[in-house]
Amino acid sequence: MVVVMAPGATEADIRAVVSLVETAGGDAFVSRGVERTIVGLVGDVQQFGSLNLRGMRGVTDVVRISAPYKLVSRENHAERSVVRVGGVPIGPGTMTLIAGPCAVETPEQTLQAAQMAQAAGATLLRGGAFKPRSSPYAFQGLGEAGLRILADVREETGLPVVTEVVDAHDVELVASYADMLQIGTRNAQNFALLQAAGEAGRPVLLKRGMSGTIEEWLMAAEYVAQRGNLDIVLCERGIRTFEKATRNTLDVAAVPVAQRLSHLPVIVDPSHSGGSRDLVLPLTRAGIAVGADGVIIDVHPHPETALCDGPQALVDGDLRELARLVRDLPPLVGRRLTVAEGDAAPVPV
Repeated sequence: MVVVMAPGATEADIRAVVSLVETAGGDAFVSRGVERTIVGLVGDVQQFGSLNLRGMRGVTDVVRISAPYKLVSRENHAERSVVRVGGVPIGPGTMTLIAGPCAVETPEQTLQAAQMAQAAGATLLRGGAFKPRSSPYAFQGLGEAGLRILADVREETGLPVVTEVVDAHDVELVASYADMLQIGTRNAQNFALLQAAGEAGRPVLLKRGMSGTIEEWLMAAEYVAQRGNLDIVLCERGIRTFEKATRNTLDVAAVPVAQRLSHLPVIVDPSHSGGSRDLVLPLTRAGIAVGADGVIIDVHPHPETALCDGPQALVDGDLRELARLVRDLPPLVGRRLTVAEGDAAPVPV
């Protein structure tokens, strides 16, 4: 942390800052320039934050140099990480397709969606058994019955399961069925849930809060990591802005920024950001081109009857284009599509 003194700061002002920092157990190093003086602080940054240094006489600004998120930062882990979910890698050098129905409705619908996703090149199955919805009257998911359907479909297809957990009390239950726990945008700062997920022994897919900054996103990941779990994948799913033409605004710049600041893999969600079927493939292209480690996409065999987010779910023709896209585009940016063991490439739908 650095304290920037005002041009007119006196020696007494500088000594007061140094004295306060040393009293708090830190070290202060004074550097005098031509026009102003800065004081470099070494020690417990959290402790310094409680000192109200900005309010002291002669202080212009206080600048934090080290990242507040220690475990997920590249300051302490320079190489980017690979997270494995049921043996499927997500991370640098690869592009992983995660796909499936937004919500688990029936065994038949879930199996069909999984087979469609797999044919397009997906190696992980997403599907919601618990659905946090904006409206209390909307479909909330099947709960444990949905988890059992996902487990049966995993047995049938071999696809590891990614599913959302919405309450800290449900973490143990969901973890007993799922290969990866998803934390949705509405729970991005549900700290009790983040901590419980960190203790569950499963990789975590952490979506960015709809109004969250990148630092808040990474701090949420720190809550998971602090419980001993560094198998975290960040998901940019679009943020809430003034624009109404799309459901959310996909922040593609967040992908390289998060990869620069953190060693964790970063994927994008073209379905929930665009909110419309015709936007999913263009946003997928953008995500891959900007360097995302994967994409997570909604698939449904009959989107016109879907109980959740039917307008954004891909169907047969879209999936053929998706299969071609995830096969051909990743090599142009130095990546390869993650394929199931023994598979060479996705089979067109």
